[in-house]
Amino acid sequence: MSKKSSSIAKQGSWRVKRYYIYILFTIIALVLPWITVDGNHFFLLSFDKLKLHLAFIQFDMQELYLMPFLLMFMFLGIFGMTVVGGRVFCGWICPQTIFRVVYRDLIETKILGLRKRIKNKQQEPDMSKPENKVKKVIAILLWILLATLASANLLWFFVPPEDFFAYLIDFNNHWTLFGSVLGIAAFLIYDIIFLKEDYCIYVCPYSRIQSVLYDDHTVMALYNMHRGGNIYDDEHNKLYTKQKDIQVQEPHAECTACESCVTVCPTHIDIRQGLQLECINCLECVDACTTVMGKLGKPSLVTWSSDYEIVEQKGKTKYFRGNVLAYIALLIGLMVVLAMMGSTKEHMLLNINKESRLYSVKKMPNDKVRVENAYEFLLQNTQNEKMKFYFDVIAPKGMEGKITIAKPRKEFTAVPGIKKKKIVVLRTEEMLVNNDRKDTIIPITIRAYAIGHEDKIVVFRKSTFVFPRSDIVNAKE
Repeated sequence: MSKKSSSIAKQGSWRVKRYYIYILFTIIALVLPWITVDGNHFFLLSFDKLKLHLAFIQFDMQELYLMPFLLMFMFLGIFGMTVVGGRVFCGWICPQTIFRVVYRDLIETKILGLRKRIKNKQQEPDMSKPENKVKKVIAILLWILLATLASANLLWFFVPPEDFFAYLIDFNNHWTLFGSVLGIAAFLIYDIIFLKEDYCIYVCPYSRIQSVLYDDHTVMALYNMHRGGNIYDDEHNKLYTKQKDIQVQEPHAECTACESCVTVCPTHIDIRQGLQLECINCLECVDACTTVMGKLGKPSLVTWSSDYEIVEQKGKTKYFRGNVLAYIALLIGLMVVLAMMGSTKEHMLLNINKESRLYSVKKMPNDKVRVENAYEFLLQNTQNEKMKFYFDVIAPKGMEGKITIAKPRKEFTAVPGIKKKKIVVLRTEEMLVNNDRKDTIIPITIRAYAIGHEDKIVVFRKSTFVFPRSDIVNAKE
């Protein structure tokens, strides 16, 4: 009976499930920067090349209006996750927690045997033993290697791997990158080896924010005092340390006072004391109590549930409540906005500025009058290859083909990432408007495109063509 219960508890271990999640996120983080589609990354914020890659689409820095929506999506996602599952982000996704598990549970415990058991996180290794000192040095050296890899991995989302290693070799011109790798690695070494879970307790601001987001239906690790008994009073003073003492006051109390839920806790709290900001919802205490109570043929006293269901015992937890639905609606709305903005991305940038002189008027040998307007076009090729560009003029109905491009006369080349300035002159030799009172502003559209890619790499810009008063035109005749 006890073996069967233990086996069931092990198979349903939250810790093992967390390990699978950690492995999945680690693989994604390491592999994703290397995946490109047409030279574009899934996410890359390049300050070096002033580019943003998002979902394998490249955006210029002038298109960084997407970033606020991306940040809002990220923060609302974490806040919504907190409303539903407490600090589940901390226990299941946060890199700090993953790194601590790798160092403490994998390196120190499984590989080196410096710690005796994963289930006892309160007992520090005995560093008076010479062999433990050697193991500690080896553990630190192994983590230095992993911290350097983690540092490089983080920077790959800002400097892509194809440039990262070349920049490191060229130290004299990229010492900032080299210093960033060392600086981030040094922080991770201090954080994981020396600061430990104190980062979660004292440094991370998320633990202070979470208390505002919780409600009665927020799911978290909770001790069922109705079954287990009150181990602490209202002032958080510990009342009992042995099971027999508990049962004197509460005969039906099931807590065995084994304190397995305490020894296994990475943030060194006693879950039986009630809700605490230090709890990261890793659910190690749930596993510990499940194992102990399973041997007695009873369900765990510590469960992943809500105050509404466990403490207040008012009914089942409501997952789809008003505030949760509001977060879902906001996240869906942001996804739609991001998708719409991303789908309307222009594959080249073009700014048109009209020169201060409105127009020039010249009489031609054929007795026609030539009117010219000059513009400054500022074009940027946002692709990854050199391309040739040119323009078309789209005039209003009835004036089609009467306004032409006088300069430049042929297509020109633009290299990626460099703004190209071109003086463009539009010309007409037709009497477009006969107005003797004022100059006429004619709305036109400029169609700019890449030669050979007219269907994809094309933009349209509104502008104007100024035609002079009829008396100015007639004075040239």
